[in-house]
Amino acid sequence: MSDAEARDSPAPDPVELPEGRLVGRVAFADAVRQGIGAAASQAWPMLWLVDDDFADWPLGERSVIAALNAWAQRGRRMRLLARDFSALRTLHPRFTAWRTTWAHLIEAHAVPQTSPHELPGVIWTADWTLERLDPVRCSLVASRAPERRVALHERLDEWWMKGRPAFAPTTLGL
Repeated sequence: MSDAEARDSPAPDPVELPEGRLVGRVAFADAVRQGIGAAASQAWPMLWLVDDDFADWPLGERSVIAALNAWAQRGRRMRLLARDFSALRTLHPRFTAWRTTWAHLIEAHAVPQTSPHELPGVIWTADWTLERLDPVRCSLVASRAPERRVALHERLDEWWMKGRPAFAPTTLGL
């Protein structure tokens, strides 16, 4: 294919991401995997991961870490927001190690004063969002709608301002 043909050919379709209402833990875990995979393949510059404690996210899986490694490049930023990061450290040691390696790309805040399930479970990007509406029944909404992304981003910014730095990449001890 010549350069002119390459320029005239349509852009590749975006990665298939779920949209609409979804229900169930399997659907949630699959949507998280797909979202992180799309972040890598589409080179999304900003990624928010938000949850009470990330206990039921598939963040320790090798495929998720591989996608995060592919995503992590110069100019990328991630914000992690949780009520408590202790379950994440305990249940997802691969992710914790990944966070240490890529600490220069990641900011993490905790909002410990919130009640359980008050903080939304979210993946936010400038192109797509996933929001778990009910963590007990695991109902969620995935969307590319701009108005939903903007409203969700505003809510996340408010939570971020209520939080404080947490989930340090290394621990210092004497």
